[in-house]
Amino acid sequence: MKKLVIRPSKSIREKVYDYLREGVLNGKIKAGDRLVESDLADRIGTSRTPVREALHTLEREGLVESQQRVGYVVRPISELEVSELCEIRLALEALALRWALSKDPVGLANAMRENLSRCEQRIAEGDLKAFIELDAQFHELISGIADSSRLMEMTNSIRRYMLRYRIQSIYTEDNVHRAIAGHQAVLKAIEEGDKRAAQRALRAHIKQSKKDILYFGFKDKTAEG
Repeated sequence: MKKLVIRPSKSIREKVYDYLREGVLNGKIKAGDRLVESDLADRIGTSRTPVREALHTLEREGLVESQQRVGYVVRPISELEVSELCEIRLALEALALRWALSKDPVGLANAMRENLSRCEQRIAEGDLKAFIELDAQFHELISGIADSSRLMEMTNSIRRYMLRYRIQSIYTEDNVHRAIAGHQAVLKAIEEGDKRAAQRALRAHIKQSKKDILYFGFKDKTAEG
């Protein structure tokens, strides 16, 4: 019998990396914030080595940049980057929707309907923050029913990067209601059996999200979606 290998839990380096990456993506660590190895090590309660390794990884991912005599700084939000990520997200989610509709359109519609019901209830209670998770779940339903682990990994990764930019616009009531209307339009088309309309609704929804991100992220600039 082959020997059982029990793999250890996440290393300290991985935990530090996850902590810092999550902080940048969810907006708790903001663009322009300095990340100093010694300060972070003291705050987290670890040595400087795993912090340094985590910062190197974040630099390769383009989330932070190294500056002489300063340490690391969280990269500012870029309009071009937002536009590129939205286009990539649209391509991936359009593919996921096509696959999901070819496999289980009824199951997808039922799951979306349940998600929207919970979302509308939480918003009616004044809990706008709940929309962040429920919105992610709505889109994950599509990737889940598409039944491709690789596609789900890519779409989830893009959405997590997008959260860094969306965090500034997602808490406004108008934006939340626009996003919910976008979800409803996708669901309506699926219920009517119109796959092309579902794709058009998804495209319109993601393009509206892009406009909202650009407006709230770059109020002082012209943001054409």
